[in-house]
Amino acid sequence: MKLVKYTLGAALAAMTVTSAQAAEVELRLAHWVPPTHPIQQYGIEPWVESIKQASNGRINITIFPAQQLGAAPDHYDMTRDGITDIGYVNPGYTAGRFPIYSMLEVPFHATDATKAATAIHEWYAPHAEKEMADVKFCLMNPHDPGTIHSKKPIRVPADVKGLNVRPAHATMARFVNLLGGGSVQVPAPEAREALAKGAADAITFPWNSIYIFGIDSETKHHLDMPFYLSGQVLLINKDKYNGLAEQDRKVIDDHCTPEWSGRFSAGWAENEASGRQKMIESGEHTLYKPTDEEVALWREAAAPLLDSWKADVAAKGGDAEAIYAGYLAALEKHGIRY
Repeated sequence: MKLVKYTLGAALAAMTVTSAQAAEVELRLAHWVPPTHPIQQYGIEPWVESIKQASNGRINITIFPAQQLGAAPDHYDMTRDGITDIGYVNPGYTAGRFPIYSMLEVPFHATDATKAATAIHEWYAPHAEKEMADVKFCLMNPHDPGTIHSKKPIRVPADVKGLNVRPAHATMARFVNLLGGGSVQVPAPEAREALAKGAADAITFPWNSIYIFGIDSETKHHLDMPFYLSGQVLLINKDKYNGLAEQDRKVIDDHCTPEWSGRFSAGWAENEASGRQKMIESGEHTLYKPTDEEVALWREAAAPLLDSWKADVAAKGGDAEAIYAGYLAALEKHGIRY
């Protein structure tokens, strides 16, 4: 038998090829933001790689970004129907469909996205078994608290009257309407075009997404306060999950935990927060920090949203008061209640 001497580089290359060949499970993960978005870099890619390592190469996940497999609002149904095996979903894009989940969209509740990811996962996972019963709930991913960015100054709720605003989700759309504004409901990738064409005067967004989606040239005025969350979820097709071998289901389960929700969300949250300082340093943007009295006006204006949420949950047979108490308890446990 002829012996072959491997260099370290050749050995590593051989290991890589062997690992690639050893993948027994091929999964597709679809999302709707650009592949350069920090959630892919800091959240999705590390999660995918960790699963590959934990399964010893048995599970390989291919990422399909930027609405390649379908439009942003369709990602829940795409995951349910097996168009994708794993879907990155914004439930707020489908108004009224997930009433319990939409609690996290009500403004002035959570102050920190990373801790909120863990807290909301703990709170929502039991509810997801009923409200998202046709998929497997895996991870929670809120962004860094967002605010209002506009073409002209918005300082108090009355300033929204008569403006068209692109809201982050259905709850913010309802808020805009309460304030006398019009809501222009388009997914994030289409928001810049709506502003550039004059269809929208303002947008609710986290800070650095203004730069990520090229909106910094359209909005120069910013309300400088933590306002609301928009929470995405990572979901898995049930048939695909149930068809996995037991050892592979365990790998997936180990990556669908409250702790992983926090890890998944941390990098994006930090990246979003950096956008605020970038605006300050640019000298091209005006940030307005509301007074305590003005913050009180905003909170008072948002109060009906909680009442509406309770009514929506009750209409679907839920105990709104108990569910809300559970949400507050989760936020308080992690020290992030507004």
